[in-house]
Amino acid sequence: SARGGRSRPYLFSNTVAPPVVAGAIKALELVNEEPQLRQRLQHNTARFRQGLEELGFELLPGEHPIVPVMLHDAARAARFAEAMLNQGVYVVAFSFPVVPRGRARIRTQMSAALSDDDIDFALQAFARAKAGG
Repeated sequence: SARGGRSRPYLFSNTVAPPVVAGAIKALELVNEEPQLRQRLQHNTARFRQGLEELGFELLPGEHPIVPVMLHDAARAARFAEAMLNQGVYVVAFSFPVVPRGRARIRTQMSAALSDDDIDFALQAFARAKAGG
């Protein structure tokens, strides 16, 4: 209809690209066929969160594999992300306008592909970055 063709939801919606559909299907297959990957991800997330808390970092609560490390100050978050990258650990600094003012953070994301040694390496890098070096 003329009205439906001009509505905002209609104008700004698109079909899903075939590669996105294929990726989603594969992800669902992995979830169903390889539960050990989800278990490993849960293990890695819990281990990483516990390590950060033991180092005195403020984390947003939750069990999600995206682990936000609160630093509050945008400049500090940017310096922290750079210090982490210099140590071989890629993290992302988020600050305003992505998050509210005063809520700057480091965004980390766990993966089932990480080993315990990988997580220990990242935790050591966090400790060094927190100490200023």
